[in-house]
Amino acid sequence: MISRSAAFISSGFGSGYAPKAPGTVGTVAAVFMWVLLSWLGLLSSTTSHALFALFVSVVGTIAANVSLDEEGGEDPQWIVIDEWAGVFVALIGADASNWFHVAMAFAAFRFFDIVKPGPVSSAEDLPGAFGVMADDIVAGAFALLAMVLLRAF
Repeated sequence: MISRSAAFISSGFGSGYAPKAPGTVGTVAAVFMWVLLSWLGLLSSTTSHALFALFVSVVGTIAANVSLDEEGGEDPQWIVIDEWAGVFVALIGADASNWFHVAMAFAAFRFFDIVKPGPVSSAEDLPGAFGVMADDIVAGAFALLAMVLLRAF
């Protein structure tokens, strides 16, 4: 039961099983979940966004750890909870009704996740589930910083 639950969470609630581009599909699914939760009023402040990103990061790390143990330590493409956590960091403080900001947060996150500049790449070198999760969380932080700077100007 725990393995199935861990796999379900690790796969981004199934979005990681997409036959092509599972990381991008997982990120899109996460953005839709974030928008839905925002529209329902469950994510209504910067604090609630940050706490939600933290929650997904912690639960995702635990689930990814179980899934990695089952996979023999490899990082399979279907594990996309790291993309979920990272894009939730990128969306901290974003307004769900401003589609331009949501799209920019998505694009900035995917850019930093794919390009992996300095600290993003270094975070990936952490062991096990911490490395799987950390690079995307750092990419999300870079995207958040980019969004803050863009919104300031």
